[in-house]
Amino acid sequence: MTFEFSEEFSSSSKTHSAKLAVIYARVSSTKQVTKGDGLNSQITRCEEYAKFKGYEVVYFFKDDISGSVAIRPAMTKLLAFLKANKKDQHVVIIDDISRLARGLEAHLTLRSDIAEAGGILESPSIEFGEDSDSQFMEHMMAVIAQHQRKKNAEQSKNRMVARAMAGFWVFRAPMGLKFERQAGRGKVLVRHEPLASSIQEALEGFASGRFQTCAEIMRYFETLPYFPRDGRGNLRFHRFKEMLTEPLYAGLLEIPRWNISLRKGQHQGLISVEAFEKIQARRARKQPVMPVYKSISEDFVLRGAVACGDCGWSLTSCWSKGRTKKYPYYICQHKGCDSYGKSIRRETLESEFEVILKGMTPTPKLATILLDLLKDGWGQCEAALANQKRERAKNIQHVQASINKLLERIVDTNSASVIKAYESKIGVLERQKLVLNEKLESTAPVRCYTDISRTALNFLLNPCNLWDHGGLSERRLVLKLAFGSRLVYDRNKGYRTAIPSLPFQLIQRLKAGLQANISPENMMVGDTGIEPVTPTMSM
Repeated sequence: MTFEFSEEFSSSSKTHSAKLAVIYARVSSTKQVTKGDGLNSQITRCEEYAKFKGYEVVYFFKDDISGSVAIRPAMTKLLAFLKANKKDQHVVIIDDISRLARGLEAHLTLRSDIAEAGGILESPSIEFGEDSDSQFMEHMMAVIAQHQRKKNAEQSKNRMVARAMAGFWVFRAPMGLKFERQAGRGKVLVRHEPLASSIQEALEGFASGRFQTCAEIMRYFETLPYFPRDGRGNLRFHRFKEMLTEPLYAGLLEIPRWNISLRKGQHQGLISVEAFEKIQARRARKQPVMPVYKSISEDFVLRGAVACGDCGWSLTSCWSKGRTKKYPYYICQHKGCDSYGKSIRRETLESEFEVILKGMTPTPKLATILLDLLKDGWGQCEAALANQKRERAKNIQHVQASINKLLERIVDTNSASVIKAYESKIGVLERQKLVLNEKLESTAPVRCYTDISRTALNFLLNPCNLWDHGGLSERRLVLKLAFGSRLVYDRNKGYRTAIPSLPFQLIQRLKAGLQANISPENMMVGDTGIEPVTPTMSM
């Protein structure tokens, strides 16, 4: 009779005519259990051996764990079973010595544990004995099994390193990417929708300033029902910090522990290398443009974007309880401020803001002039693309020449510190080269002027539309796109002069020119540009 081992052990009270035996089988991983037939083939061979020897197999023990470790779930149960039935001595059958262990230390430990528990180890592949010659052969085979395990691991790692050096990712695919087998290339990372598009939007938003912090990115993903969560249904903050530093999303690859420097991968990234470098630069500066509060909600959309006119600190918000209902207010909570604790009605603050936003909307005549100027500017940019392409090609050659010089210096020096310094400089130049190559490949416009400018022009010509019909995230976006710094509100006088962003400064310049009867051609930007030093909204 043969049956699977259960959790409870009980000593057999029956008298057996045949010698009792148990079978132990092991494979290295769960994948070999689900996709292979290693366990069944081992058991079949052991059953044939038991039948030949006249043994009665009473239990099976199966492990899916590396042979280099001695503590295993099924092996622990096997030893417990042998101890519980020590009076009925059992033969422990293994298919091969490597199935018991693939390390000499683990083999000796298990060999001793089985003997102490009252078991007798046997195998169709080797005869175990207690004499010196048998033990010598047993130990030699255990050493050979250990050598094979290490050799297999080395060969596997060497293949992985070689593939990684060629630009192929060889570990688990990050979120938003998945492996797809391609003819002649093996498994290659490809986009995994819809996560890929969402992660792309988040990363590009952080690079452009739409998202200022990891917390803001986290709240964006909280709105996506398909985004993976933990067992409690929560999102982990550290996941988003790692997302910002993952080169794979930019089509790059880097494995420092294998001395594989940053290089172009064989997969298509979700964002550009230039956007990735902007993200790293923003993280290094740690200067958020618009602070984001966890408590912000639809109730107080201007919280964090408006500063007190007396002290310059951000206005907070609260609900004040009246006799019959609650009333919303903005309030300064900076101690020592003349306006400390003085509230401003939400309706007053936000309605006055909407007046400012409506005042930024250009007239139909101004809009027509603006569209003509932008279209002319687009044509000039297209004409300059050929020159930019040549310049970028020259820059790439210059960077490569600098890399070659540093490599020559490394060959000529024996100083470890100097070599390390040169390697650091080469790493910086290689990153520059990746960005330049990407810019060179993307020099030509991918879409026509109308398609690529439609969304931006719709916002510039009517910023109130997005504010009136958008939700919280869209309104926060309006604040970031329309203004170059926080708005300042005086409790007695209202808003002070707001500093608009660069596009709206251009509109103001055109408006002032029309009022002064200056032709649009003379209002074009000069060589020095019009962009002023724009203060940040950091608080």
